[in-house]
Amino acid sequence: MEHRLLGKTGLQVPVVGMGTWITFDVRGKAALENAHAVVDAAFAAGANFFDSSPMYGQAEYVLSEVLRGRRDKALIATKVWAQSASEGRAQVERALALFDQYIDLYQIHNLVLWQVHLTMLEQLRDAGQVHAIGATHYSSSYFGELQRVMRTGRITAIQIPYNPLQREVEREILPLAAELGLGVVVMRPFAEGDLMRRTPSKADLAPLQPFGVTTWAQALLKWILSDPRCHVAIPATRNPGRISENAAAGEPPWFGPDERALVARLAVRRR
Repeated sequence: MEHRLLGKTGLQVPVVGMGTWITFDVRGKAALENAHAVVDAAFAAGANFFDSSPMYGQAEYVLSEVLRGRRDKALIATKVWAQSASEGRAQVERALALFDQYIDLYQIHNLVLWQVHLTMLEQLRDAGQVHAIGATHYSSSYFGELQRVMRTGRITAIQIPYNPLQREVEREILPLAAELGLGVVVMRPFAEGDLMRRTPSKADLAPLQPFGVTTWAQALLKWILSDPRCHVAIPATRNPGRISENAAAGEPPWFGPDERALVARLAVRRR
């Protein structure tokens, strides 16, 4: 799988990583064993960038459990999501305890109380417990605020939604990220499953076969990653078999304008 420099973070990341929203908010022995199998598959495929958040219920804990004894092989991105400084500090202390006292990328989730949490994360970065700091938001109505945070010079990465149905970031966010040298993590590559409810036929996807694409999921991921301003996409799955399928989209050759236009047309038609 191709690796890219995640902007000014200095982290070398696989272009396909893994999210944990919903899929890792699980309980019970069988669910934990399945999560372990998913992470095993991720390591085997080279998709060792894992994104989580305290907002995701048990996800941070479950991820830490299945990484026990191999935390050093993973790149961990998580978030602070709190309405007070004390709650934010408690979240961070819990995450550090779960992940061997070190977080590769700590993000401010949905810009909640970002001025306060940013100062705390800077202190942790200076203390060597956090490598890089980022900010996230899923809603285009907050992209103006996200740009404000980006322009402070105090973060080195952002996480935003991007797929053929959600392209608002193309207008200002992606150009600004490139201008500032920020890393870009892409959430919701499948539009929260909306793009996977009806998939194109093999005949529809045939023009993409020379690019190593055999499935609709691969087409969508390669559509995103063919934009060099995007460094890592984080699809989530409970199915270990999906990991290798997703990871296969992380290898060149990349789409040109014609292939990206085809995927965009198919995405609209599938709705």
